[in-house]
Amino acid sequence: MRGIRYRVDIRTLRVRLTLWYVLLMGITLLVFSVYVYFRLQNNLIAQVDSSLQVTASQALTNLDMENARPAFQNTEEAKTTAAQLSSAGVAVQVISSEGTVWDGFGAYQSVPKWRPSGPGFVTVGEDKNSWRIYSQPIRSADGRRLIGWLQTAHSLASVEHTLEGLREQLYFALPLVLLLAALGGFFLANRALSPIDRITRTAQAITASDLNQRINYQGPADEVGRLASTLDHMLERLQQAFAQERRFTDDAAHELRTPLTVLKGRIGVTLSRQRSKSHYEQTLMELDREVDRLIHLSTALLFLSRIDQNLVARGTRPVHFSELIISIVEQMQPLAEEKGIEIESRIEQGIIVCGYEELLMRLFVNILDNAIKYTPAGGQVSVSAMPSNGEVITRVADTGVGIPEAELPHIFERFYRVASDRSRATGGAGLGLSIVDEIVRQHSGRIDVQSQVGQGTTFTIVLPACNPTENSKVSDPDWLHSHWAKGKANGHKSR
Repeated sequence: MRGIRYRVDIRTLRVRLTLWYVLLMGITLLVFSVYVYFRLQNNLIAQVDSSLQVTASQALTNLDMENARPAFQNTEEAKTTAAQLSSAGVAVQVISSEGTVWDGFGAYQSVPKWRPSGPGFVTVGEDKNSWRIYSQPIRSADGRRLIGWLQTAHSLASVEHTLEGLREQLYFALPLVLLLAALGGFFLANRALSPIDRITRTAQAITASDLNQRINYQGPADEVGRLASTLDHMLERLQQAFAQERRFTDDAAHELRTPLTVLKGRIGVTLSRQRSKSHYEQTLMELDREVDRLIHLSTALLFLSRIDQNLVARGTRPVHFSELIISIVEQMQPLAEEKGIEIESRIEQGIIVCGYEELLMRLFVNILDNAIKYTPAGGQVSVSAMPSNGEVITRVADTGVGIPEAELPHIFERFYRVASDRSRATGGAGLGLSIVDEIVRQHSGRIDVQSQVGQGTTFTIVLPACNPTENSKVSDPDWLHSHWAKGKANGHKSR
């Protein structure tokens, strides 16, 4: 039978659920049975007590108090009453204050001797030989002197017989109910957990090379249904992440292989025969450019790898955002003037953001470098930054070539270059905007791009603002200038 090895394993969830269910059911039934048993016992004894009190009242009316020793009257009415009480199993007797029996009727000889210390009920004897006795005092006419006791008694054999029958029913019914509860609980647990088995089999069939498996749960949207749906969504995300990772690896290998192939080819051609000094110098300059490209690419890949692992960001601090942007614009000004491009800036003073200085600098250097690179001579690049509702909105707009609408959703993907930018002479490796997007994400911000071909592109970066505390250490403008210069010396490639 399929799955039988799970059903006999006590470590499985279905077996443990069944055992807990049976245990809880057993405790509940046991408590309920004890309650019913003692409740029935008390009710039966209460009925006996009530009948004994009524019998005592009737017997007192038939008691002859003329003699020194009270006795029951010998009238026809008294005899009829005595016969009725006897047939009902009730025994009545009159005893002295010392416990001597003076008179009685019914099976009073079988009643255990009991000398009461006061009026009330008492149970005398054990099990089926036990009697319930009610004692009522007999006093003199003036009520001052105790003459004797009137006792009415009833055997508890019938009560014990009824309780014994109930016990036998419970002894038989409880194991049967628990057995049925175990079978029902196991059936329900197996039915409820069967999707878990399907989930387990699906998970076991998933490998790094095959992420196409899905649970496709069709049952109700309960806890198991939500779990199955969550796992399907997780598998979908994993498949996308693996696919993206494979594309990233393939693209990185391709990007690294191209300059290495160029290096190998140029070196081979140069070594194939004797060359002039100027030829060697030209070859070394070309090799140097290819080595720079390799350095830039490997640096960008390392940076993305580190930012993916959260190794770059090591704690935020207040940054003089206004001074940071102004410093970057000033340092990029010579590059813009070289291309005949005007940079216009509108930066509000005193803006402070909480972030990572190095990352923010790299973000806006990449954005400005892109804007200058893809804006023709005579064009314009504008930079603005202003606070708004606890955020800092920065816009970098250019009058460059623009980006086709179909390309906009993909420009932040790694190694993606727009169709018009496939040339390595102008385009980078396609990692600049990916780095920008990751830096914005690290700062819990958002970035938006709007572009029209032939009219230009506008990047909007929104970052959370913060207020520096009195002792906060903020960015040093001199450090920003020197750090920017170091980055510029290593080169900045983008879109």
